[in-house]
Amino acid sequence: MGKNNKKVPEINSSSMADISFLLLIFFLVTTTMATDKGLTRRLPPIPEKKDKTEVEVNKRNVMNVLLNSNNQLMVQGRIVPMSKLRETAKEFIVNPRYDAELPERVPTDIPNFGTYDVTRDHIISLQNDRGTDYQAYIEAQNELVGAYNEVREELAMEKWGVSFSQLNEDRKEAIRQIFPQHISEAEPKNYGGK
Repeated sequence: MGKNNKKVPEINSSSMADISFLLLIFFLVTTTMATDKGLTRRLPPIPEKKDKTEVEVNKRNVMNVLLNSNNQLMVQGRIVPMSKLRETAKEFIVNPRYDAELPERVPTDIPNFGTYDVTRDHIISLQNDRGTDYQAYIEAQNELVGAYNEVREELAMEKWGVSFSQLNEDRKEAIRQIFPQHISEAEPKNYGGK
């Protein structure tokens, strides 16, 4: 008997590179990438070089929030747990009882809303220690922004019976004028702790 001279058919691999490339493109397009999350803040413009003049600010209009290197909060000279920061900030922003220690409420005519007593000159000053954990700083920021969101939401529900996010742009702007977000972030310092 003779040898079988059958050749085994070869697999055509010339298009294998094309298929690999297409698979790579497919997975790149369909896969979601993890993105860095951070705070959405609009940076102030670069100040023009002028004589430094001090602005007189009424003490009752400033809420000082200090975060030390042990991640402890001090609000207006009192140690406050992080869980109470939002409620404390809401009380400061709204001043519902017209407290003489909190920002003054001034009757203001708001377009698309009417006359409302506004604490427009209030400022929440957040300052942290250089040793503060980033997570604690972000948590404090979130609580302060959450306080503004909640007071805006509550006013929208009280005035129009709908959520703030469902309002048209004119009504949203009216509520933003009533509760303008004034969070000042001071340069970190060394308060001690760790």
